[in-house]
Amino acid sequence: MNSGRSMVLVACLVAAPAITVAGAQPAAGRLPPPASADFCMTVQQLMAGTSLRGENTVFTDMPSYRHSKPFVKPLRIYQVVTYAGRRPIVVSCKVKTAAQLRAVYGPQAAGTQRSCPDLTRLARDQAVAALRQAGNAAAAARAAAFVVDDDEPYVTGRSYLGDFQAIHAAADGRTHLSSPGLFQDYDRWFTRFLPEKFQGQAYCHLPTVDYIEAVATGEMPPGATITTGEDAPVTPR
Repeated sequence: MNSGRSMVLVACLVAAPAITVAGAQPAAGRLPPPASADFCMTVQQLMAGTSLRGENTVFTDMPSYRHSKPFVKPLRIYQVVTYAGRRPIVVSCKVKTAAQLRAVYGPQAAGTQRSCPDLTRLARDQAVAALRQAGNAAAAARAAAFVVDDDEPYVTGRSYLGDFQAIHAAADGRTHLSSPGLFQDYDRWFTRFLPEKFQGQAYCHLPTVDYIEAVATGEMPPGATITTGEDAPVTPR
């Protein structure tokens, strides 16, 4: 991997015997700052209900993210952040499913599988709490009314990597939050016939707390198109 094009940040990999309680998760289930290497590690823990930590690579170029595939043992996951100027607006994560973590690390290694929209609801709730704490009750009320779409995950990488709008004004007159993802159900009978690099994958594009707050306060309009093209803005500008 070209160290000039991506930043690798490593957290300790917890061996299977060290796992104690399935579902052990980050404190209060909070999402870290978007540019933090802890972000997708937290997404991994929350989505799979696991205390496992591994190596997270935060890319600073989109092609490297597009071509990456998470690996279960050792646990390696991947992250890229999309910016609007200097504001992080979407974090994209590639992690592993709860079912595969249980299969590899033991039945106590992971709990209930959660979805990308579940994580987006968490981001919305964090934005609401932050706006209330800042004394902006009107913006907090607007954010609380944002609709989190229950997007069905894709089954192909090509679909997951298509353009989308993470926050958009819908025909119903309300602001909607989208979190496109990809999910390979490791428990399905056909998994054994898939190449290993396609097994147990869980990908998400997640609107950030910062972006949700900015739309709620009127600092940004909804409707920014998120792309995974080669020139995607994945560093602050």
